[in-house]
Amino acid sequence: MKRTDRKSDCAINFSLETFGDPWSLLIVRDIIFFGKRTYSAFLASNERIGTSILAQRLRSLEEKGILVKRSSPDDGRSETYHLSDKGMHLLPIVLELMAWGAEHDPETGANKKLMASYRTDRQGILERARKVVMNENAIVDHIPSVFRVGTSPPKKP
Repeated sequence: MKRTDRKSDCAINFSLETFGDPWSLLIVRDIIFFGKRTYSAFLASNERIGTSILAQRLRSLEEKGILVKRSSPDDGRSETYHLSDKGMHLLPIVLELMAWGAEHDPETGANKKLMASYRTDRQGILERARKVVMNENAIVDHIPSVFRVGTSPPKKP
């Protein structure tokens, strides 16, 4: 049976209980970097999340106030997911995780030019990224790609 009580009042523990699995942060990443909004778009991610895990993580992120679910403007039968104000506070964390991974992964696909810019102007890149994401756009469309040349980002939903 899954534990429902908090293990402690530690802020790090709270964060880990919210994002203690890679799938939750990858969903947030897909919204921020690729502008993904739909269940099928998340399902098509390179990491190949399972359908039941995806459904559970979306539900959990919504319950925790990280995501907001809305009816699709294009098709009222489907739903789209968006970062809430609380979810937007994850943007600097996701960018820092990207920078850490780019620095320590010898096989990273992160754009070296973007990473160099980020190291010298974290605040500037963060401000630009915040504006892009708040307008529900994808960072890869508005800030130099975080991928290797020749690596195409996932298709838009």
